[in-house]
Amino acid sequence: MTFWMIAGALALGTGMLMALALLRGHAGGEPPAAYDLRVYRDQLGEIERDLKRGVIAEDEAERLRAEISRRILAADAQVQEGGQTGGQPRIMGLGMAAVSVIMLAGGGVWLYGQVGAPGYPDLPMAQRIAASEAARAERLSQAEAEARFAPAFTPPDGVSEEHLALVERLREVVAARPEDEQGLQFLVRSEAALGNMVAARAAQEQLVALRGATATATDHATLAELMIEATGGYVSRDAEAALRATLERDPRAPTARFYLGLYFLQVDRPDRAFRLWRDLLEESTDEAPWVPVIRADIEEIAMRAGERYSLPPQGPGPSAADMQAAAGMDAQARSEMIRGMVTRLSERLATEGGPPEDWARLINAYGVLGDQDAARRTWDEAQGQFAQDAGALATVRAAAQSAGVAE
Repeated sequence: MTFWMIAGALALGTGMLMALALLRGHAGGEPPAAYDLRVYRDQLGEIERDLKRGVIAEDEAERLRAEISRRILAADAQVQEGGQTGGQPRIMGLGMAAVSVIMLAGGGVWLYGQVGAPGYPDLPMAQRIAASEAARAERLSQAEAEARFAPAFTPPDGVSEEHLALVERLREVVAARPEDEQGLQFLVRSEAALGNMVAARAAQEQLVALRGATATATDHATLAELMIEATGGYVSRDAEAALRATLERDPRAPTARFYLGLYFLQVDRPDRAFRLWRDLLEESTDEAPWVPVIRADIEEIAMRAGERYSLPPQGPGPSAADMQAAAGMDAQARSEMIRGMVTRLSERLATEGGPPEDWARLINAYGVLGDQDAARRTWDEAQGQFAQDAGALATVRAAAQSAGVAE
């Protein structure tokens, strides 16, 4: 009730001020026509002075005197007719004043009813966190999320019957030899290349379970990404567990941090999402596929989190149009954008080089996209690049093994 009283008083006061201005009809202590009279008389004096200095001829001066005298007569008639209001219609002024008050008061109430939350109580941070925890407890499992969100699989246009037959044969081989790691790796890539994300997720899940304690951060990150792709962007309980398993093995894993930030947005924790995405953005190169998505949304997330934040300068890489488009693009369009960014990352590494994490990310990206030849070429180049750095070579080798191009 206090809010409505204060808001109503402010709207009414503003409306009254506007109404007063309309009713008075002028801002000073005299009607507008009286001011015009003074100006015209001053102009007559200027004509006489210009004539004495020889600036204008007598006939020109006479013509100007006649024109200004005509204006003086018109202004004087307006003063005599309109009095102190300067001739402004009083009924129209009253009508406009009433409309102003109604528009400010009634329009303000209507607008708040449309975009505000009338009657909504204050929501302290403790209650928001409790609500978020409740949402996390009720999060769907991966199987439930796929049943609800995953579309029915249909092979994409242009895929030959021979290719589909080979993939089907691979499925049969893996089913007969469930402990064949290399076969599972090929199956994951084949299913993902076809867009059959549910099957790719199932194969990767089987591979991670088979490797057990030896499964790498990349293995878990790939599993989490396939889980999220299979549900159209929904981060299930199982996907969250895979993301956390990734970060336990590699706390700086970029894709896991990106998707965990997405998870926190989905459970209404913009504060935690903001911190994850801010740090990831500041550490990433502009070619990273998650950068346009973060840049498109992070300022709004910061506002929701109660943080003051401005985007850092952007170097060569995704354009402003890329960032704007990334916020609402569908899965196919996003995939095309990511392919373009992978190409740019490849070109940068070929010309300028880069840290082992970038080489590993490129190999893993080629593996997920099903481009084995490119993944193998990148692995070969990386071996020459980091031949004298055992630690860097181990980082790249883990990605190459996950992509199936290294023993």
